[in-house]
Amino acid sequence: MSRATTATIHLGALRRNLARVRERARGAKIMAVVKADGYGHGLERVARACADADALGVAALGDGLRLRSAGNRQRIVVLSGPDEPGDLAEFRRLQLDAVIHHESQLAWLAADRSASSKIGRPLRVWLKIDTGMHRLGFDPQNIVEIYTKLQALPNIDPDIVLMTHFAASDEFDNGLTAAQIARFKEATVELAGARALANSAGLLGWPTAFDAGAAREDGWVRVGGLLYGLSVVEGKIGADLGFEPAMTLSTRMISVKQVQKGERIGYAATWECPENMPIGVAAIGYGDGYPRSAQPGTPVLVNGARAAIVGRVSMDLVTIDLRNVSAAQVGDRVTLWGSELPVETIAAHAGTISYDLTCGMTRRVLFVEDDR
Repeated sequence: MSRATTATIHLGALRRNLARVRERARGAKIMAVVKADGYGHGLERVARACADADALGVAALGDGLRLRSAGNRQRIVVLSGPDEPGDLAEFRRLQLDAVIHHESQLAWLAADRSASSKIGRPLRVWLKIDTGMHRLGFDPQNIVEIYTKLQALPNIDPDIVLMTHFAASDEFDNGLTAAQIARFKEATVELAGARALANSAGLLGWPTAFDAGAAREDGWVRVGGLLYGLSVVEGKIGADLGFEPAMTLSTRMISVKQVQKGERIGYAATWECPENMPIGVAAIGYGDGYPRSAQPGTPVLVNGARAAIVGRVSMDLVTIDLRNVSAAQVGDRVTLWGSELPVETIAAHAGTISYDLTCGMTRRVLFVEDDR
């Protein structure tokens, strides 16, 4: 039999979240970001659920290959573009869009021999501008010159999408995002074409990101976290923003025992029983992707009733204080996160973010799908 740890992916929630994004975008095109194996939900699975998206965003060429091999025919954007000159022929063969963000990529495009072979359609390019994130992208002062050079290259689609990346869009009172929008507008005022500024948080909190020199129907929204029902605003959960969690992580209780007052639980004996009490053991640990950093008191649900982790999370097991669930027994369902227990709550107890947890599921977790 397989291990009890199960990640249930709710395809209906993915579809409804995408529809809610579409409503909020009010005419802008939607890129469903499915990088990091669909934020841990499964690349091909999420892509199928997001068939209505205008494009899919992936981090690497290999993800584009996986999607094409699975039969996906949507527009696919590789968000870091080619990593070496030889990638360009594969981009053309697979009909993938390339984000161009560095001078080395410009040189590869200028010397690209695959362009002369007329393989497939012209390469579609997204030109990334560094407006303040200072990670990937060109200096705004050079963007007109670079845009002009790209349009002149053979077998490059002249309809170049102009894009940037916000550094602090989840902080609605942080002036950096407004400054980034202003820099983008100033750098691109002379240029035609679609714009792509807003991410999930930008969609919620920065409506001016849509007014960056092009009509809304020429704009794009890149949505990641909201698609999976994950919060993109500190102090809130996805449901507070109107989105549904797309993953439920659960397992089974494999032991229930009575432990005496003063006895200590788990590795390094870090947690002491304050009274005679029932302790449960659930079949999940950091070997499954549950965070080792989760502190005592991190909540779980045992048959829907709230309980808490005690002691250290180990590789295969967690120990649970069952004083509030006196009827618990071996075989009971233990929910680690889902609609009744937000993953953001677990992330807060582990000192991390929800993305880190959903992306962290390992290969021994059983993934199942439902239409909820």
